[in-house]
Order: sequence, then C-alpha cells, then structure tokens
Amino acid sequence: MTSRSDILDRVRARLHRDERSTAAARVAIDAILSARNPGPRPAVPTEKSALAARFVEKSLAQSSTVERVDALSEAPAAVARYLAGLNQPPCAVVWPSLAGLDWSAAGIATEARGALDADLVGITGCCCAIAETGTLMLCSAPDQPATVSLLPETHIAIVSSSRIVADMEAAWALARVELGALPRAVNFISGPSRTGDIEQTIVLGAHGPYRVHLVLVEHA
Repeated sequence: MTSRSDILDRVRARLHRDERSTAAARVAIDAILSARNPGPRPAVPTEKSALAARFVEKSLAQSSTVERVDALSEAPAAVARYLAGLNQPPCAVVWPSLAGLDWSAAGIATEARGALDADLVGITGCCCAIAETGTLMLCSAPDQPATVSLLPETHIAIVSSSRIVADMEAAWALARVELGALPRAVNFISGPSRTGDIEQTIVLGAHGPYRVHLVLVEHA
C-alpha cells in the first residue's frame, strides 16, 4: 500500500492536483456524465407484459429455460420441479437474501452462503433483467455472493417481472440510482457458459454453469 500511495502521490504532483482541484474535477466529470447524450438503441417494447415476453423469447434463444409463476412464494416449488426433472438431488446453495423463502416446504435442502466447488446447484436473484438480450444483471453484496451464479453446474435465477428493463443502458441507470456506488462485481449472464474455441464447435459449461434456469415471478 505504501508503494501504491507513493505512485499515486507522484501522479497527483505532476498533474498539480490537490484536494480542492480534485473535488472540482470530480464535479466537472459528474456534470459531463449527467448531460451525456444516449446513443441509438434498438426498438424494445416498454409495456410490462411485452417486456417480459421479449425477455423470455431472448432467454430461450440463449439456451436458458424458463418457468413463470404468479408469486414469489411459489418459487421454491418451481425450483423443486425443475430439479426433479433433471433427476438432481433437491439441495442447493442460495443467496442469503433468499434464505427466507420456504425451501423446506418444497423439499429442498438449502445453505445460505457463497458457493464452493462441490456445490451442484446455485440459486440467486438478480439486480434486473434485460429484455433486449435475455440477460441477467447480478450485483455482488454480502448477502448476494457472486460465486453462487458462477461455480455450480446449474444456476437457477429468480427474476421478478417488475425488474425487467428494456436494455443495457436502462440496467446501468437502475443500478446507479438504487446502489449509488457500484459494487465490487457486476456480472451479466446470458444463458449457460459457452465457448467455440475448439473447431468453432459450441460447448456449454466451459467456464461456468452448464444450465441456466429462470423462475419468472409475475407479482413479486
């Protein structure tokens, strides 16, 4: 840390920066960012049901699977049905922020913590979902560890339809408004992990989950 401080101090000295000039520069930068003109965007419907339909369509195209439920309380049963269909054991690691759902009533044994390499199923929520591309935006936090969506072979995300936005720009705007300072990690997930490095053949699960299943909650 001393070397880092020394380097930054030398940079500030060469730029003739002190606390006052740094504060003024930050104000100027924030003004420029606030006044920026957005670039062109593809046409995406803005009505809630149309956004949800577009998100489902694009998610399926990304090789995700989707089940729609009416209320958040129905999510554990939906997860149980999905795991049963895969002949997977009914156990998972979940975000601590989702630990309050009645997983035991659905027959699922859960642990609320970050994922380890032995965990087969990870269950998360999301900051928001992007209709344009069928993408999830996940922001890390103490009760939302990033490993839960990255390490297990199967990633299940609970998505509220009210958190579906039109495009990437809207997702960033929402995160800035709600979170203020951005978190340590922001991950964008568009279906299962994949690669085409070997002979241009798509292989799923190369760098992350083999499967991504979305439980879309209509009223959360």
